[in-house]
Amino acid sequence: MKVAVVGATGLVGNKMLEVLEERHFPVSELIPVASSKSIGQSIQFKGQPYEVVGVESAIASKPDLALFSAGGSTSLEWAPKFAEIGCFVVDNSSAWRMQEGVPLVVPEVNPQAISSDSKIIANPNCSTIQMVVALQPLHIKWGIKRIVVSTYQSVTGTGKKAVDQLMNERANQLGEMAYKHKIDLNLIPQIDVFLDNAYTKEEMKMVHETKKIMGSNAIQLTATAVRVPVLGGHSESINVEFENEFELADVYAALSSFPGIVVVDDIAQAQYPMPITAHNQDAVLVGRIRRDETQAKTLNLWVVSDNLRKGAASNAVQIAELLLQQGLISL
Repeated sequence: MKVAVVGATGLVGNKMLEVLEERHFPVSELIPVASSKSIGQSIQFKGQPYEVVGVESAIASKPDLALFSAGGSTSLEWAPKFAEIGCFVVDNSSAWRMQEGVPLVVPEVNPQAISSDSKIIANPNCSTIQMVVALQPLHIKWGIKRIVVSTYQSVTGTGKKAVDQLMNERANQLGEMAYKHKIDLNLIPQIDVFLDNAYTKEEMKMVHETKKIMGSNAIQLTATAVRVPVLGGHSESINVEFENEFELADVYAALSSFPGIVVVDDIAQAQYPMPITAHNQDAVLVGRIRRDETQAKTLNLWVVSDNLRKGAASNAVQIAELLLQQGLISL
């Protein structure tokens, strides 16, 4: 299959290439795409060098599949042009997620959302992906009524500039700032811009995307998103109220048997999910599972996942695998 990776030189684009190789996705021809400043550079894929090209050249090559991780404005302009030539587009930006008729897909949760008409498919927000994977088996059994989530999100979610800022601060060096504030030895309770309701765009993404992915406008969700000086992945404290009563043993069983989830919950041995253990994994790690003793039918969870992998690149490649499995792309 002829595959274009748009934004191939960025953090997520690099991770997409890594995941494509790891999962043995059938790439017969790779087309790495980036902005004008990167055209002509060489990247490695499966031990072979590939020259980075611009989007016009990529479209002229008529790829079967394009994985986008190049920002919303790029996606809005160019994803339809790839789709026009019959190419399936999996887009990692927020540009298409809430567009009517565009599937917003987490393969473990709503694979049925994809159809032959789905030329553009949206990859959800990283913090949303890991949350809905963890909550889906519980929603199936007990029905989710309300979610209160606080996120602790890695600087890798912002990109290389933010990683450089953190490393520069730790080395006591001056450098370009990705954030308005110092991030080392600090937390920043702002991810993306503030909206009129005093929530950030990131927080409202979680609200709207969760309802679309899980197929229920009845789910009530409120979020607080915080940036933390961490590299390995995003963490979330989730308080979830159900329509029906549950037993903790059944919660463990439902989580343990669901695809993509690994339960890490042995407090006697101080075993619980952490970014350092989630790093470079595709699994969503779930632990600190306990009742909310202040409210009936309510559970607390701690959920951690590598935001560059399951939160972005791996989920996108899994969507591409769905297209193959459903026969929408043929080899």
